[in-house]
Amino acid sequence: MPAAGKQPITIYDVAGRAGVSIATVSRALRGSPAVAQATRDKVLAAVKEMRYRPSRLGQSLAVGQHAASGIVFPDLSGPYYAEVILGYEEVVAELGRSVLILATHGRPHAERKVLDLAGRVDGMVIMGRTVDDQVVEQVAAGGLPVVLLARPPIGALDAVNADNDNSARQLVAHLLAHGYRDFAYLGDPAASPDVAGRYAGFRAALVEAGVPVPEPVACAFDVEAGHAAARGLLAGFPPPRALVCANDEVALGALRAAGELGIAVPERLAVTGWDDVMAARYAPLTTVRQPMRELGAVAAGWLLERARGSDSAVRRRTLGSHLVVRSSCGRHNGAA
Repeated sequence: MPAAGKQPITIYDVAGRAGVSIATVSRALRGSPAVAQATRDKVLAAVKEMRYRPSRLGQSLAVGQHAASGIVFPDLSGPYYAEVILGYEEVVAELGRSVLILATHGRPHAERKVLDLAGRVDGMVIMGRTVDDQVVEQVAAGGLPVVLLARPPIGALDAVNADNDNSARQLVAHLLAHGYRDFAYLGDPAASPDVAGRYAGFRAALVEAGVPVPEPVACAFDVEAGHAAARGLLAGFPPPRALVCANDEVALGALRAAGELGIAVPERLAVTGWDDVMAARYAPLTTVRQPMRELGAVAAGWLLERARGSDSAVRRRTLGSHLVVRSSCGRHNGAA
């Protein structure tokens, strides 16, 4: 136990001693199989050496009167947001803190709701295109720690994103290698910074290859919207040969539309998605795997460090994404 007058050992201290992130400490203490044995051994050695007691963590890290953090999402429906929340909650729960979640999609006066939430938490993660930059700046100007998630950086605020440009180029290169030259894109770049980045990479890769670039077919990011948009697109003549979708839910809707119209996938239509949600693995859908839980965990860790008074340099981080090739894009070696 720490001597009288000294601060109790925290998960940050253990992470620093072991040379790992606080999320890794959390997983190691729970026996998660995602942690390598050598890493687990380092964490446990640090815990023993420092006499760390997780049960006291919440009290030692409480700041202000709330002991809660807020996270603002565009929407709460769909597997992508669920995975990000799981990663976020994994870190926050280990620190003994509460989470207040606000979804702005379809809600009137979203700006007012975000400002209200700011008065009830010790820090806030703001994800995607939920509110204007001016609202974010207003929240931060009041002294509340703010971390941006899946959103372009603003001023001196920390921001964590997943790669969209490079992985979009990899996806297009793979489809071009199949011989496809007639593309369509389903999704609305204006509705999401992530989707805007994906379409920009898609467009750039086609331009470099000298292939016509289609305008995006704007639609929401759920199965029903993807189904409706794909039915309209595929009913036209001639239909595209390769359909690149902004996320897996849109792609799953497109696969359903193709089946209803008697268009065989991949023989007559290649379909790809984005995120690699569980359903994509059974489709089987070629997609781009995003580090969804890691995005949430990094945002949570950074926010809690700021809430504890960290004055470290502004952080910008882009987490890697990578192409996952399955059979919805055509026959190839190693199809899943």
